[in-house]
Amino acid sequence: MKTVSNDATTLPKSVSKKRILIVEDQFIEAHDLQLILEKANYEVIGIARSVDQALEQIEVEKPDLVFLDIMLKGNRNGIDLAQILKENYIGFIFISANSSKKILDQAKITQPYGFIVKPFREQDVLTTLEIAFYRQEYSLESQLMQQMQLQKDMNEILNSNLKWENALLAFGRMIQNYISFDYAEVGFANTTHYANIGIMRRNIDDYQIISAEKFSKIADISIKELNETYRKSKIDLEPVIYSEESLINNFQTAPIKSLISHNFGIKSYLVFPVSIETIQRFYFTFYSRNFNVYSAENLKLLSNLENTFAQFVTKMYPKTTSDTDQKETIIKEVKQLNKSVGFEGIIGNSPQMITVFDYIRKVAPSDTSVLVLGESGTGKEKIAQGIHALSPRKDKPLIIINCGAIPENLAESLLFGHEKGAFTGAVDKRIGKFELADGGTIFLDEIGEMPLELQVKLLRVLQEREIERIGGRSSMKIDVRIIAATNKNLEEEVAAGRFRMDLYYRLHVFPILVPSLKKRKEDIPDLANHFIKVYSEKMGRKAPNLSDFALEQIINYNWPGNIRELEHVMQRAILLTDGNTIKEIELSTSSKMHAEQASESFSIKTILENERDYILYILKKCNGKISGAGGAAEILDIHPSTLNSKIKKLEIKRELN
Repeated sequence: MKTVSNDATTLPKSVSKKRILIVEDQFIEAHDLQLILEKANYEVIGIARSVDQALEQIEVEKPDLVFLDIMLKGNRNGIDLAQILKENYIGFIFISANSSKKILDQAKITQPYGFIVKPFREQDVLTTLEIAFYRQEYSLESQLMQQMQLQKDMNEILNSNLKWENALLAFGRMIQNYISFDYAEVGFANTTHYANIGIMRRNIDDYQIISAEKFSKIADISIKELNETYRKSKIDLEPVIYSEESLINNFQTAPIKSLISHNFGIKSYLVFPVSIETIQRFYFTFYSRNFNVYSAENLKLLSNLENTFAQFVTKMYPKTTSDTDQKETIIKEVKQLNKSVGFEGIIGNSPQMITVFDYIRKVAPSDTSVLVLGESGTGKEKIAQGIHALSPRKDKPLIIINCGAIPENLAESLLFGHEKGAFTGAVDKRIGKFELADGGTIFLDEIGEMPLELQVKLLRVLQEREIERIGGRSSMKIDVRIIAATNKNLEEEVAAGRFRMDLYYRLHVFPILVPSLKKRKEDIPDLANHFIKVYSEKMGRKAPNLSDFALEQIINYNWPGNIRELEHVMQRAILLTDGNTIKEIELSTSSKMHAEQASESFSIKTILENERDYILYILKKCNGKISGAGGAAEILDIHPSTLNSKIKKLEIKRELN
């Protein structure tokens, strides 16, 4: 693919106008978009109808942002161009008409700064553009802060007296905050034998050194076979990322990578070579069990600190190596290095929860707005508390507000306060929640329940960083960090007109998805034992043990109420247990039905599954017709847009094709 020069020595741009390129092969739509942008005082530097035309204009004009259609003329589409723009740190917004779910999923991977659907409205375009520039500014600032912090963290290790393997363990814990990995591999390139050292992540903050000998046992091959596999493998000379098709292809030329990936369940990896004294290459390879984890931003961050990584190897790498050297010292120092990570009350060592912990640690030090997503009862408030506890604001207040429980007539007063006499009944001055949280954090739980009128006022607070009490004569500046949470699909709420799109994008800067309990069943025993201990202490009794049968019951159950339901069930189990063992868990009728579902010869369908089957049946009767006379929406007595939302949510469309 053709890349774009990233030369910073360009002519000065207009201070007042942002420069925008439109990449759209439909003339009328491109022209309409140009008029909207120019009316709003943006400078449109041109309209391109293909990827090649766009690259030529970008090379010359250097736009601040690109509006990009997914489907374009030529053999390359907007997603191909998006990858190039991302590599060159040029922000972009997708514009599209009707795209399949597969194409939209591919588009999301490129991490656009916004997305508007044709035919677009002027207000949607301008709002999306404003948010895009906001997110772009945050992204650049965040990259710089991340680089400075990584440099500082690396210097701390360089200034320590740790020996090589201990230094690698410290490095693994530190680099995890910047480059996520499940397994890392480090070592000099050589042509004779495999001498790399692995760093395996076993737990949230627990890492283990994997020597070549240990890896040969894990892979169940001899050292001789391991060395032969390594000698056959191609060595990358430049930094590179492998995932999906490129990963499979690389397995053919680098079988050592295939061996590692097979044994550790790897789905993507990043290779970063560092030159040592100009004649040797030392390799850092980061492996992940997830697809498409690594990006050009990761490579840029590492490249900017290549000299620091070289210093790390030069200083810490032993002059003479021995795989069995200092094992007892390592065990002792590891215990010193394994410090508490500060996730009090959040329990779980499953891969899904480890990912959540990683996100918390990455976002906590900044003031970035966070949107915590997940089903009801998954512990979203605990996530907010964890972010606050690990942030520089930890000594300031964390104010929690349940947006679904605020009386609409008192909402503004509760959030922003009021002056004495501001309205009937305001006999005293009241300090609002935002003012109380000044310097700290506001957690807006169930943000999806917030009335539209109040959403407008919250948006102003996010934009202006100031509030005004009801009846007040002037506004006051506040310094708060916003964390919001919801169990609703806010994209659907925006589409239905119940949630403001501009507020959604302001909050959606850093989303964290908390997994449901049925998706992290390996955490159930630890959670159950935690609740047994807590409630036993409250009752002043010795904590009973869970029998094997009771443990099997709670693991096989699907927990529609998530952790909250598990907590209540364990509390009830303690009350019903007289001895030292909980022999059986008394689940409700619906609970038993869920637990026994797997062993039944028939399938018990959920409400959503029944709804899906019924909508599909009606659509087939209507030959796929949705709106108009005799359409499915008319028969179902719902609005066509609501039906379209349900079709998308229930993934019905693919069965109609």
